[in-house]
Order: sequence, then C-alpha cells, then structure tokens
Amino acid sequence: MGALTDILATGRIRTDHRPWLRAEVDAATWEALSEGLAAGRWTLMALWGEPDAVHMALLDEAATSLGTATYLAGDGTFPSVGRHHAPAQRLERTIRDLYGLVPVEAPDTRLWLDHGRWPVSRPLSGAPIPPDTNPYAFLPVDGQGLHEVAVGPVHAGIIEPGHFRFTANGEAVVRLEERLGYVHRGIEGLMRGASLERAATLAGRVSGDSTVAYALAFAGAVEAALEMEAPPRARWLRGLMAELERLANHFGDIGAVCNDAAFARMLAPCEVLREQMLRASEAAFGQRMMRDLVVPGGVLIDLAPRGEGRLRSLVETARSALPELLALYDGTASLQDRTVGTGIAQPDLVRRFGCGGFVGRASGRGFDVRRTLPYAPYDALRFDVAVLEAGDVDARVRIRFSEAEESLSLITQMLSNMPDGGDLSSPLPQSGAAREGVALVEGFRGDVFAFVRLDAAGRVAHAHLRDPSWFQWPVLEAVIEGNIIADFPLCNKSFNCSYAGHDL
Repeated sequence: MGALTDILATGRIRTDHRPWLRAEVDAATWEALSEGLAAGRWTLMALWGEPDAVHMALLDEAATSLGTATYLAGDGTFPSVGRHHAPAQRLERTIRDLYGLVPVEAPDTRLWLDHGRWPVSRPLSGAPIPPDTNPYAFLPVDGQGLHEVAVGPVHAGIIEPGHFRFTANGEAVVRLEERLGYVHRGIEGLMRGASLERAATLAGRVSGDSTVAYALAFAGAVEAALEMEAPPRARWLRGLMAELERLANHFGDIGAVCNDAAFARMLAPCEVLREQMLRASEAAFGQRMMRDLVVPGGVLIDLAPRGEGRLRSLVETARSALPELLALYDGTASLQDRTVGTGIAQPDLVRRFGCGGFVGRASGRGFDVRRTLPYAPYDALRFDVAVLEAGDVDARVRIRFSEAEESLSLITQMLSNMPDGGDLSSPLPQSGAAREGVALVEGFRGDVFAFVRLDAAGRVAHAHLRDPSWFQWPVLEAVIEGNIIADFPLCNKSFNCSYAGHDL
C-alpha cells in the first residue's frame, strides 16, 4: 500500500480545497484506506457527513501530512469504516443520526446522538423521518455475580450530563458503557448558511473551556479556504490567548484530580492560580475566557497597555508556585497511592484511537499539532513536548505539570518577540466561488479539527468541528475496567473529556 497522498491522488482531486489534499474516491479505495487505518498506517482525525457524502480525514504522521477522502453516498449508504477500525464506530452512528447515511456492515447500528427526543430523526438529511422512540439497548454482559450500577446523566456536582452504565463484580468494574449526547445543540445545522461572523461565534461556543482553540481552528479553516493569513501581530496574540487558556485549564484540572482523590490541599492553590490566569486574561484582553476575540482574518483586540506587565507578573507567580505544588503532590503518600497505577490507558489502545493531548502523551504518543504540523506563532518558538509511558492517572497529572511549565515559557517568548504595531486583522477577500479549508490546532485537551466550505457569497455552506474527546471517551471505558467503581471519578477527571464538544 502506498503513501496516503499517493492513494488519494488516484481519486478525483478537489482543487478548491486547502491546504491539504482532498479527493473523491471509489468504494475500493475507501476500503483500502479503512484497512490502512486498522493496520496503524495512519490516524483517523475526523469522519463526518453531508446529505450525500461522507468525509474521512487521515493523518500520516510519518509524512507529517493530512489528507481527506470523500465517498459520494448517492444511494444513501457508504462502506463502514468502523467494521475495520473501532474508533470510527461512534462517528458513523452520528452520521446516520444526523444525515441518515447508512454504514454498510457496521458492527454497531444503534443510535448515538439521537435520543428519540428530537422532533424528527435524521434532521440534516434531505428527508427527515419521524423520531425513533425505541429504548436504547445497552450491551449485555453475562456472568455470575455481576450487577449494574447506573450513574447520571444528572450528577451530584455542577457538571455536564452524561450517563455511565457500570457492570461490576463486587466493586471491580467489568465493563463501563457510556451514553452521551445529552447536550447536543445542532451546531452543524446552525452553521448552514451562516455568515462568517455568526459561524465564528458558534464555533467559540462548542466547548466553553476551549473557546480560543475552537475559534482558532475555525478561523484557520476559513483562512485556508480563502488562501490568506492573519497579520503577524494577530497570529502572535492568538498564540498568547491559546496558552493562557491552556494554563487555566491545566491548573484547574490538577487541583480537581487531587480533590477527587480526597486531597483538597491541592485544590485550593490550583484554583487560586486558575483564577489568577482568568483575571490576567481579562486585564490583558478585556475578557476572562477570551471568547469571541479570535475571528477569521485576525483578532478583535490588542494587548492592553498594562497587559504585558500583568502577564509577566503572572508568569513569575506561577513559576514560583509550580515546584511547591509538584513537591506537595510527590510528597503525599496517600495521594500517590490513589493515582499511581490507577486507570492505565494502554499505549497501543491510545495510538489506535489517536488520543491527543495529555491523555496521549501520558501513554507514549507524543503527537502535538504545535510541533508536528506547526502553525504561527509556534513555528518560531522553542518548547518541549513531554511524553511519559505509564499511562495512569499519575502520568496524566505529571504531563499537565510539564505542559504548564512549557506554557509559561511560551508566554514569555511571545511577549518578548511579538511584532510591534501593524494591523490586527486582514480584510476577507470575496471568494466568488465555493472554497474549502481545513485546520488542525492544539487545544488543552488535544487536537481540534475544523472543516469549512464557503459558498460563492462567502457564507458557510457546511462546517464540521471535531473535539479531541471523540477519541478519548471510548478509551476511558477501557481504562476503568479492573479498577473499582470508587476510582471512576478520579479516572474520569484525569481525562476531563468534554461533553459539549462531543455532543455538538
């Protein structure tokens, strides 16, 4: 089997697609690509639908390139990718729920996002049908002495809804099955025909804790489609916002993981640091979460006059706090007893599912978009990507510590090297014809994928955004097996998958 680009080149190449290759392929080529996924030749980055087509984005890590295959499903069916490659199964179920396209020989034909509560089923297809109100069939588990424990979708804490069905033997978990989709908002449908301004607003609300990452991915896809770049200073300001977002989330997660291990002594200082990050972001950019500040063409706001001083002070505060926090984490035997060896994500499974972010890097997969497929300003910065092999809760916490330290270094570099003056945004050219673009950026959870097609009037004809959680949630099911039910909150928080990002 040849390289990914060679295989795609045998199909009908779309010349309106940027920056990587997209080609319409036949069933045989689609099957060959699916088999290549199963063999580990490349990584599934996204699988999404339209009323008459299915798209599959693949990463060739060896060649550091990304390509997209399109199968035209004129008869309403497409060859199942999930039949060869398990990470595609939930994505296929979603395509069927939204567009009514049927994956032939799919191993799992159950609904996924559609809970039977929508006014119609297949809402984005050309011919919606009455809702399917059949009860959801959880997978059966047989064995002596087994019992089920149902948790959610409403939880004790103020968190997003998700249902977890445990099958246990005593306290030991034999199987976990997740049921998600409770916060589906129909974002793909809302983006149809939207102006770029409206679509950018929607993109920034896919997952609130990653609003900068999503806005950056959407803007990158639009700019690729229009073959343009944001001004130099805007690109550096975007990076600064992305690292502030990453820091706030990592500090929050470190404290929350420790709190789920009943060690609130770590929660308090981490929450203080997170709050300091948010206040510094507000001082620098006028908005705690920096929502709606990254737009196609650039950014809407410059660094405030006193913003640089505030951020440099923040970096010094966080740098002095990190060693103390790590020493406290390392020196608490009861905490180490809960995190070390708990919830191990096996490296082969992580690679198979293409898990990114701290989940992947804690299990030996060193993929980081900022390094592998660099974009501005990271292509001009120095930073390390920490990788561990243990794959347990402890490793995922330590990766967060390392990434927080690197983010502080990146912020310092950006403040010192950011171009002075200049425009903050570039005017968007009138397309005059349909154009497409894709982008991949590194959010705090991992890689965020965006595809955008613009019509001749410059409005969004179709858009698809993919959260890293799509490939992390299934691995969490495997991670908890053999652990006790009481360790699930700890494992779950160490992953911190997004419900909203998954359910969009």
